Amino acid sequence: MQTVITRPDPVPNAHDRVYRGLRSRIMHGDIAPGQALTLRGIGKEYGVSMTPARESIRRLVAEGALTLSSSGRVSTPELSNERIEELAALRSLIEVELASRALPRAHMALIDRLQTINAAVGDAAMRQDAVAYIRTNLEFHRTLYLRAQAPAMLAMAETVWLQMGPTMRALYVRLKRKDPPHFHRLIIAALKAGDEPGLRLAVRSDVTQGLKMLAG
Repeated sequence: MQTVITRPDPVPNAHDRVYRGLRSRIMHGDIAPGQALTLRGIGKEYGVSMTPARESIRRLVAEGALTLSSSGRVSTPELSNERIEELAALRSLIEVELASRALPRAHMALIDRLQTINAAVGDAAMRQDAVAYIRTNLEFHRTLYLRAQAPAMLAMAETVWLQMGPTMRALYVRLKRKDPPHFHRLIIAALKAGDEPGLRLAVRSDVTQGLKMLAG
């Protein structure tokens, strides 16, 4: 009996690679608000055909990471003040709950890891590297929230981060921040002390203060 060797379809792998690459760039503010994207440009950048490029765009539009106009123009969103305030409120609700659930599992190894990441946030700030700043800032939050063991809630938080990425880039450029977020130190202090009210307040302040400045 002859053995038939089947090779995996390269399109799903190509699609996943393009999707994850674009998703990461958008979430970390590597693409400015309102910047247009084209199938041809994406295909050239990632070395793929139109099909995986088109499917990746379709998924990112569905997640709110990209907008599709009636004329077919694809771009990163330019958020209104009302939308910024809505997403800030969502971050406050979801992330405060995640932090609260993570607190009972916040052992010293986690706290040490958060301090290391926060040092990387500070380094990115000193270099005024907006993308590295946003990436390490989100890594700080994700590392804490993973301890909550609430994957559905964390996925919701990441969807909000994805929609906010380009806007966070605009906020960083406006503020010209040169040091780590003040509230990160308060988050770490609350974790060390086992202070749930202090932790909830620090997280809420951290995820809403900057966005309120941008909306203002």
